[in-house]
Amino acid sequence: MTEALHTELLELAQEAARSAGELLRDGRPADLAVARTKSSPIDVVTEMDIAAEKLITDLISGRRPDDGFLGEEGAATEGTSGIRWVIDPLDGTVNYLYGLPTWAVSIAAEQDGETVAGVVAAPMRGETYHAVRGRGAWATGAWDGERALSCRPAPPLDQTLVSTGFNYVAEVRAHQAEVAGRLIPLLRDIRRSGSAAVDLCDVACGRLDGYYERGLNAWDFAAGDLIAREAGALTGGRPGERLSRELTVAGTPGVFEPLQRLLEDFGAWHDGTFPAG
Repeated sequence: MTEALHTELLELAQEAARSAGELLRDGRPADLAVARTKSSPIDVVTEMDIAAEKLITDLISGRRPDDGFLGEEGAATEGTSGIRWVIDPLDGTVNYLYGLPTWAVSIAAEQDGETVAGVVAAPMRGETYHAVRGRGAWATGAWDGERALSCRPAPPLDQTLVSTGFNYVAEVRAHQAEVAGRLIPLLRDIRRSGSAAVDLCDVACGRLDGYYERGLNAWDFAAGDLIAREAGALTGGRPGERLSRELTVAGTPGVFEPLQRLLEDFGAWHDGTFPAG
């Protein structure tokens, strides 16, 4: 019964992500404008974020009316089934606004508080990543069929390629830049894609050795976290803690712990408005 339920949730997430991705890719207006802002004037929401979330929630609730929702653009219902959908209809909104290709639709299904299925669709890459708890991580793309995902073997720390992201609040961004400046001499290099969901899937695909960011919400990482873990990566927050707004860290085994320790030492977990330590 549980296996069948998880398969149903995955298939529904795949359908919803595919439909939302097509809407965002094919329906983007030439005069796309900011609909509103959130944490700061540069933390934006477009009309397409709102339309994509409505498409996803309408589709899912039409099939499973008793499920709950947590969505970035305001969907928030408790539900009575024990299933909650955690949705980022457009992860990488600023990229999307500027016409950059790195953005994604992220949909995760939780059962009694644990993520059991997740889908991240990256339409401009032509790739979709998915996982069910305990069944591994997979992707579809320009190749035939589904491809099993596996994170990279761990390199020495000074040969590690790591991605990160930056907050939209000025004080937090300034501190994050300081942390990145301390990390860069210790690593191969740092990347910044603009989409947490894509970064977590790139760890799963072996395109990155590690990823970290402060200030994420559950909808940013729920699906990507499951996909990364099912591909063999380790994920967490501060040492001994789960992913949270304070810190999200993912990495191939052998990279995760030293990266996490450095981030703890450098105070990557605080908001930059007071000294770390």
